[in-house]
Amino acid sequence: MGSGQINRETQVPSWLNAAALLIASWIVIVALSLQVRPGAEVVAVAFPPWWGTERVFLAAASANASIVRTTAISVLLVVRPDDHDGLTRLRQAGAWLMLDPQAVAACLRAADLKQTI
Repeated sequence: MGSGQINRETQVPSWLNAAALLIASWIVIVALSLQVRPGAEVVAVAFPPWWGTERVFLAAASANASIVRTTAISVLLVVRPDDHDGLTRLRQAGAWLMLDPQAVAACLRAADLKQTI
């Protein structure tokens, strides 16, 4: 017979696989719903979070993007990109993400929301 020792191998908890699948599916759903639609005239653009407001405005201006509105988050702007390679120029100016502005409407300031309704 054995000496009664307990095997102390580290095992992955059974709920961890389900949690990983839930998080992965949530990320995919968010990525698909926030994606810029083809031919969109207006996009929400996210710049690096450590950039100041002035640098964000300068980056958008350097890409020839017209600023439509600002949001409560200073590094997130709603812009109308230039017709000729506007999204590419925004990426080169330092934009991290380009999102559908309707999907991030909750980030808009309350005053802007009252004007659009």
